[in-house]
Amino acid sequence: MGLGRSVRAGMGGAGHTLRGVRTTVCGAGRLTRRVTHAHGAGRSGLGVLIEASALNSAGDALVTVALAGSLFFGLDVNQARGQVALYLLVTMAPFALVAPLIGPALDRMRHVRRYALASTFAIRGLLCWGMAGAVAHNDPITFLPAAFGVLVVSKAYGVLRAAVTPQLLPEEITLVTANARASFAGLVGSSIAAPAGAGLAVLIGTGWVLRIGTAMFLLGIVFAMRLPKRVDVPDTGKAPAASTAADTGADTPPEPAEPAARHWRTLPRVGPIVAEAMQANAVLRALSGFLVLYLAFLLREERFDPVSHNVALGLLAAFAGAGGLIGTALGAWMKARAPRLIVSATLAAVTAVTAVSALFFGLWAALAVSLAAGLGQVLGKLSMDAVVQREIGEEVRSSTFAVTETLHQLSWVVGGLLGLGMSIVADGRVALAIVAAALTLSLALLLTRRAGAQRRVRSRAGTPIKDAHPEMRA
Repeated sequence: MGLGRSVRAGMGGAGHTLRGVRTTVCGAGRLTRRVTHAHGAGRSGLGVLIEASALNSAGDALVTVALAGSLFFGLDVNQARGQVALYLLVTMAPFALVAPLIGPALDRMRHVRRYALASTFAIRGLLCWGMAGAVAHNDPITFLPAAFGVLVVSKAYGVLRAAVTPQLLPEEITLVTANARASFAGLVGSSIAAPAGAGLAVLIGTGWVLRIGTAMFLLGIVFAMRLPKRVDVPDTGKAPAASTAADTGADTPPEPAEPAARHWRTLPRVGPIVAEAMQANAVLRALSGFLVLYLAFLLREERFDPVSHNVALGLLAAFAGAGGLIGTALGAWMKARAPRLIVSATLAAVTAVTAVSALFFGLWAALAVSLAAGLGQVLGKLSMDAVVQREIGEEVRSSTFAVTETLHQLSWVVGGLLGLGMSIVADGRVALAIVAAALTLSLALLLTRRAGAQRRVRSRAGTPIKDAHPEMRA
C-alpha cells in the first residue's frame, strides 16, 4: 500500500511538473508570437519570416557547435594564430560562389522565392543528416563537403531573406525595424541553440546534435511555405532604374524601368547612396574582425588584474554580444526613415569610443570598445540592408545582397588578419590609436564625399541645400 501511494504520488508530481513545463512553453510561444506579429507583421507575413529566421539561426548554431574544433584554447598562442588565420581564409570560400553565382541565380528565381527559401532549409537538413552519418563512421570525405555546402546554402538564405523583406513590410514599421526584428529573432535562436547544442554534444555526441539540426531545418520548410504568395514577384524581364526612394523618403522598393541585358556573371551596379552605405559598413566590419582577434590574443598574453585570462576573455565575449543585442534592440526601436544618417552616426560614435579607449587603455577600455564595435556592426548592417532594400529594384536585389555579404565578410577577414598581426607587434594603446586614426580618416572621407554629392545636387537643381531632400541632408 505504501509503495502504491509512493508511486501514485511520484506520478502525480511528474504529471504536475510536465503540465507546468507545457504551460511555460505554451506561454512563451504565445508571447513570442505576439512579439513577432506585432505592429502589422502578422497581417503582412513578416512575422512568419521572422520566426523562420529564428529557426535558421538556431539550426546554423547547432551546425557551428558540431564543427567547432580546438582552434584557440587547446593550442599555445603561436599555434593558435596560425590555425585562426587558416580558419579566416576558409570562411571566405563560400563567398566565392555567393556573389558571382548564387546571387544572380536567386534573381532569376524571384517568381518562386517561397520555394527557394524552403529549399535552403531542405538542403541543409539533408546535409546535416549526412554529416551526422559521417561523424558516426569517421568519414571526413563526406563530412567536409557537406559542411561547406551548409555554409554556402546558409548564405543563400540570408540573401533571400533580405531580398523578400520589402515585400512583407507593413505600413506601421520601417525597413530598419523589420531587419532588426529578424536579426533579433535570429540572435535569440542562436543564443538558445548554441549552449544547448554544446551540452548535448557532451552528453549524447555530435552526431545527435546534427540530427537535431536536421529537425530544426525541416521545420523551417513549414514556415517558408507559409509566407504570403506576394513574395513571389513575377519575372518582368526588366532591370531597375536608379532608385527614386531617396527622393520620396518612402520605405518602398523602387519600380523597375528600362530593360537591360545582363550576363549571368555580371555583378549589379549600385548608386552612390548604396555604395556609401557599403563602404561605411565595410569599415565597421573590419573594425569588428580586428578587435575580436586582437583583443582575444592580447588578453591571453597580458594579465589585467584582478581577473584571470579566461575571465577577461569571457567578459570580452559577453560585452561584444551585448553590443550586438543593444544594436539590434535600437534598430527595432528606431522609427527614423533615414538609414544613411544612422550608419554615419554609428561610425562616428564608434570612432569616438575607440579614440577614448586608446587614451585610457585597460581592461575596461577593451570591454568598452568591444561593446561599441558589436553595436556598430549590427546597427550599421541593419541600416545598410534598409538602404539596399529601398534603393535597389527586385531584378538585381539578390545579387546586390550577395555582393554586400561578400564584401563584408572580406572586410571582417582582412580586419581579423590585421588584428592577428598587430597582436604580435603592438600593445593595446598603440593598436587602438592606429585604429582610431584609420576610423577618423574613413569618416572624413565619407563626409567629404557626401558634401561633394550635396554640392552637385544643389548645382544641378539650382536650389539651396536646405531645400534638398532630408536624405541628402543626412
